[in-house]
Formats: sequence, structure tokens, C-alpha cells
Amino acid sequence: MTKVMFMNMHTALRGMLDAFVGSWMQQIAAEARQARARTPDHAITVTAPFRPLDPDILNEAIPAFFIGRNNEGFWLARDVKGQVGGIFLFESSALSFARRHCGPSGCATIFPSESFELDLENHGNPLIVYLRPLMRLAMHMWLRTTALSGKIAEAIERR
Repeated sequence: MTKVMFMNMHTALRGMLDAFVGSWMQQIAAEARQARARTPDHAITVTAPFRPLDPDILNEAIPAFFIGRNNEGFWLARDVKGQVGGIFLFESSALSFARRHCGPSGCATIFPSESFELDLENHGNPLIVYLRPLMRLAMHMWLRTTALSGKIAEAIERR
């Protein structure tokens, strides 16, 4: 195969991949816009209800934050009293948010074992709204790639 033929094939394959990814991105972005129009961030229901902490475990005067993940894998920080919360890409960002909102005396951090959704307005990373469709696309592409690689491995084993 000549270098020119290879370059032409490479350009064609790249164009097909760009068109495929572009159409998926447009579809997922449209779905995200429709979902966002129906359900604002602060109206999402809580999957793991927040309960007051036992005063024998933690004094009410000590500020406390729940730090955990939601169903999409983003990190959440929410104060125990339900006054402020945010969605973040990294755990360290959620912890920094909690430290920033509890003052110089520090605060307690609680890591629930269950995932939970933010039931307050998002005061965290404003870009999360735009990252959600990209995360869905990445997960979809990952699942398709692993399924394809499994089929390729099966075909190789059969030979």
C-alpha cells in the first residue's frame, strides 16, 4: 500500500469517526437540554434521605458536611443543615468546598455509603451541567468499545 493510499484511507476513516461522534454528541446534548428544561438541578430528588446526626456522635454546634457521589459519579458536598451544597468533578474539590463554608474552626465530614443526589441549588462547579452529557457519551463509547474488543477476542480464539 502506498503512502498516498494510506493517507487517503486515514483521512476517510477520520471523517467517518468525526461524523459518528458529532452525531452522538448532538443527540446527547439535545437530550441534556430537554432534561435540564424539565428538571432544574435544585429539584432533583434525594435517593438517600438526609437524617439529623445523633447528638451523642456529633455536637450540633460543629459544622458538618456530607461528602459522597451521586448516581452519575460526580462528587457532592452538602452541609448537614441543608443550607449549601455543590457538585464537583473531584473529591478534593468537594472537601475544599466544605472547608471553605465551615469557617476557620473546621468541620466534620461524613462519607455516606450510599450515593445521594443534591437537593439544593448547585453552588459547586457550574460546568457540571455541561459535563453530564459528555460523561454519558464517554460511558456509552466505553461500553461499546469493551463489547467490540470482547467480540474480537472471541474471534481470535476461534481461529
